[in-house]
Amino acid sequence: MTLPIILVMAVLVLAILLFIFEWVRVDVVGIIMMIILPLLGLVTPKEAISGLSSNAVVSIIAVIIIGAGLDKTGAMNSLARVLLKFAGKSESRIMILISGTVAFISSFMQNIGAAALFMPAAKRICRQTNIPVSRILMPMGFCAIIGGCITLIGSSPLILMNDVMKISDPDVEPFGLFAVTPVGLALIVAALIYFVLFGRFILPTGQGDEGGTGPISPELERTYHDIGNLFEIQIPDSFNGPQTLSELDIRPIFFTTILGITTKDGSATLSPDFSDSIKGGDTIIVEGPPELVAKMVESFGWLLKEDLEIFAENFSPNNAGIMEAIISPRSELVGSTLRSFSFRKKNGVTPLAVFQDNKTYVGDISTMTLRAGDALLLQGPWEKFHYLKERTDLVFTEEVQGEILRTDKIKFAVGGLTLALVMILGFHVQLSIALLAGAIFMVLTKVLSIDEAYDSVDWMTVFLLGGLIPLGIAFEKTGAAKLIAETIMGAMGTVSPLILLTVIGILTSFFTLVASNVGATVLMVPLAMNMAASAGADPRIAALVVAVACSNTFILPTHQVNALIMRPGGYKTKDYFRAGAGMTVLYLVVMMGSMVLFYGL
Repeated sequence: MTLPIILVMAVLVLAILLFIFEWVRVDVVGIIMMIILPLLGLVTPKEAISGLSSNAVVSIIAVIIIGAGLDKTGAMNSLARVLLKFAGKSESRIMILISGTVAFISSFMQNIGAAALFMPAAKRICRQTNIPVSRILMPMGFCAIIGGCITLIGSSPLILMNDVMKISDPDVEPFGLFAVTPVGLALIVAALIYFVLFGRFILPTGQGDEGGTGPISPELERTYHDIGNLFEIQIPDSFNGPQTLSELDIRPIFFTTILGITTKDGSATLSPDFSDSIKGGDTIIVEGPPELVAKMVESFGWLLKEDLEIFAENFSPNNAGIMEAIISPRSELVGSTLRSFSFRKKNGVTPLAVFQDNKTYVGDISTMTLRAGDALLLQGPWEKFHYLKERTDLVFTEEVQGEILRTDKIKFAVGGLTLALVMILGFHVQLSIALLAGAIFMVLTKVLSIDEAYDSVDWMTVFLLGGLIPLGIAFEKTGAAKLIAETIMGAMGTVSPLILLTVIGILTSFFTLVASNVGATVLMVPLAMNMAASAGADPRIAALVVAVACSNTFILPTHQVNALIMRPGGYKTKDYFRAGAGMTVLYLVVMMGSMVLFYGL
């Protein structure tokens, strides 16, 4: 054992300890690796920073920008709407649908690209269903990694496998495109069952950076008690109408506000004014205390639905919410009433309450004389709040969520994605170049400004991966990986083919955690084939075991996909270990069982 090997093993131990105990943030660990490795002479300075310009890191930057463009134009809203139509609000069904879809995409596209591209839709679905994003992103990420095993073009190790096999045996028969499909599908099914059965125990419950929120924040809820309950109501055809909202006089009696009206023909009115009317066959959405809403429904003979249906999309936390705004001394509202100002019609948001003289008023607030310093509790689409915050007469007490969508640019956003996919699949352009072309297409067509593109990139992920890549280079360059592999193989002696291939799978799984999966493939395929031939096993199957085992990387955030979802999911290293330990064992068991079943070891 040489000094460089001892040093690189020590650096590896240091990195693992920093990950586990979180003495510094994970991206700082990556930067430390970029500094310490060249100082110890384990890599050159050029190799130390090569990770920042690697194909993987540049691809991540580009695909995140593409995802941001799709999100900005509302394309991800449409995708989320389609998925929710099939999944409903069941956490398990949503997890299966999202993870299964990403696994399928990952079978013909690099797994990091599939995960990054789909992450905005996953976040939107979580916000809309109020499911913590941490419960969805890790299963999605793991299935993105495994999905690369469904075809021979899904992951770098499988792409390389046939070429590396010929190094050991020029006459070896190459594997076909779908030769690995049965194993990959079995692994995906096993992963989905694993998370359905054990997800509640192994996945963190934190919200993450993009966690779901209700219609009203906890801070506002402490001031405005029992506000923010939404109900959808069907108006029977027998209703004695039409009657205007002013005639119904609902708010003073039931402290309930009508937020929207939809007629039989599907035409909708959001933030209706006192002059708008309700008639038989309409569907309305209201906000109010549950017990008073129930009394109101009983009084009028209306039908209270169990959940939001027609208004589910418009009033999801993803698209609308409740904000508090303070009336400034310069506001035109000072000395006026909400009704005389036609506040709803002018602004497209609905007042729910007024906070004046340290008291909360919910009843007949439309005719209250407003003063400077009064607080208005408003419900409406995030887009309307973004327009309102530009005015000087209202000051919001919280950051406005959501954004103004550029729906007129959706064709250009989809066009940028299509351009990248055509270049990758049709013309075999390198992944990073094709994705950069798609990203810059979105900038040039003004889907995103260049500043918005820069802001969308998660630089923590970039520097984490930028530092781990030179660690993998050092691990292979010093011979540490080869020494460990040869020592273990030599110590095994003569064993059965099944045990040999199992050990090869375990060893490859270790190397792919600490080194690049490409490096693990190049190192382990020739070694595994030689050992298999000596033990009487099929060398081709040994090579396949190596290539598939290179995707068994779940217990540390060292894989590109795990690093990508770390911040949005609010994950810590211990979360990967808790969920990934069982997944790693299950992966090995299912992989070897599939090899026996489909290839007959």
